Amino acid sequence: MYNSTDKIIIFDTTLRDGEQSPGATLNIDEKLVIAKQLARLGVDIIEAGFAFASPGDFAAVSKIAQTVGTEDGPIICSLARARHQDIKAAAEAIKGAAKGRIHTFIATSDIHLQYKLKKTRSEVVAVAEEMVAYAKTFTDDIEFSPEDAGRSDPEFLYEVLEKVINAGATTVNIPDTVGYTTPSEFGALIKGIKENVPNIDKAIISVHGHDDLGLAVANFLEAVKNGARQLECTINGIGERAGNAALEELVMGLHVRRQYFNPFLGRPANSLEPLTNIDTRQLYKTSRLVSSLTGMLVQPNKAIVGANAFAHESGIHQDGVLKNKLTYEIMDAQLIGLTQNQIVLGKHSGRNAVRTRLKELGYELTETDLNKAFVRFKEVADKKKEITDWDLEALVNDEIQQAPELFKLELVQVSCGDHARATATVTLRNPDGEELTDAAIGTGPVDAIYKAINRVANVPNQLIEFSVQSVTAGIDALGEVTIRLQHEGRVFSGHAANTDIIVASAQAYVNALNRLYASSQQQRQHAQLASNS
Repeated sequence: MYNSTDKIIIFDTTLRDGEQSPGATLNIDEKLVIAKQLARLGVDIIEAGFAFASPGDFAAVSKIAQTVGTEDGPIICSLARARHQDIKAAAEAIKGAAKGRIHTFIATSDIHLQYKLKKTRSEVVAVAEEMVAYAKTFTDDIEFSPEDAGRSDPEFLYEVLEKVINAGATTVNIPDTVGYTTPSEFGALIKGIKENVPNIDKAIISVHGHDDLGLAVANFLEAVKNGARQLECTINGIGERAGNAALEELVMGLHVRRQYFNPFLGRPANSLEPLTNIDTRQLYKTSRLVSSLTGMLVQPNKAIVGANAFAHESGIHQDGVLKNKLTYEIMDAQLIGLTQNQIVLGKHSGRNAVRTRLKELGYELTETDLNKAFVRFKEVADKKKEITDWDLEALVNDEIQQAPELFKLELVQVSCGDHARATATVTLRNPDGEELTDAAIGTGPVDAIYKAINRVANVPNQLIEFSVQSVTAGIDALGEVTIRLQHEGRVFSGHAANTDIIVASAQAYVNALNRLYASSQQQRQHAQLASNS
């Protein structure tokens, strides 16, 4: 059990709530890559998924529990509705972890009780109490969430929390499920719980919140002042609708302003001890990794990890920063792992040099992944004189996405100009190993490529997002392309990096098609098994 006055516990739900962002679906290997990085980042708890939701979710939670849930690693948690089958699946999935947690929940707001659950308050109390006790038979570490706590009657909330703590809950999480509350209201809610739940000293108070009104981080910091000691957050703030409270903003807010927050944790105001276990130097790298694998780009003006977070355009600002960084910068860019390291490797660099630099950047690659990354490195090094850390990370992230290679891009060729019709020719190798070639005309080179690929692949889809950004400055910069395809209400993302953005665009599209096609095949197999049984 954590000492509730020691440090703020960081509970990362990027792989559960974050993955619920439209288009952010991750496969098992991608989830494992992120989980390993979250462990390096120093999060205390990883909510690895919703084990009962699907066989894929169960497998991901199980693999993360076995691989990342070491004795000195983070607690591995699975979400479960307040139902026997959910809790049993969660327990089974986390059993490979040295430290496992079951997180169960049921709604407590009157609007949810009336329209969603169709249960009375007394029925909800009974279910919550019974299910927490059931979860306790599998592990001692139980978290309970009264869903939509932000809109629940406080008196009823106190009753539910008292009962679940008596039943064995060691953490009680207070969710602002719909991002409705303001900081003063959320702080008062936490304070009320501290003062009115008789046995609250036997559990950690946690908070979870969405950013529908842009107040999630502010709400959490106010909750800390009033007694919350666990923060449930995601990298880059990804999640349902407008997303969750952003981990990097919370961590750096607590770090930069620790003299302000120290007294609320019973520390001397001038204490320099960190308020969390997070290695802040891993923040930028983790942000980039999650952005790359989910296909969700970070806006340039995003706090902490945005491209403009440490950029100064104004002459007055530039003059001040040159004289003393503290004039306009409240934190050092190096504190979040953002370095100014430029030329690190070149075309004459060997495999061992690449391996060593990747290790310094925090990447522990298998021989297979290293070989793939080194081949890509050599390809880019022949075209690009200077290879930076950012370039290297982009290449590695591109290679370790592990998209199923059902369709393989063998050739892409375009012809375009201001007085010519954009024409593209593509050759794809299909899942049966056949090479198919076709051509198409489009409004531009990328449109022509996508039309040609669609003609060859014949996989119905709708392109709903296309974005390009450069990794570094310069005419020879790597271009990162992220796209999203939609099919039957589901969104699939594709990502690729190349010095030629036309090639990157084609590769990203094929990556997304592969995810879509693999998912369709999986659904057909499940349907076939169900009909046979």
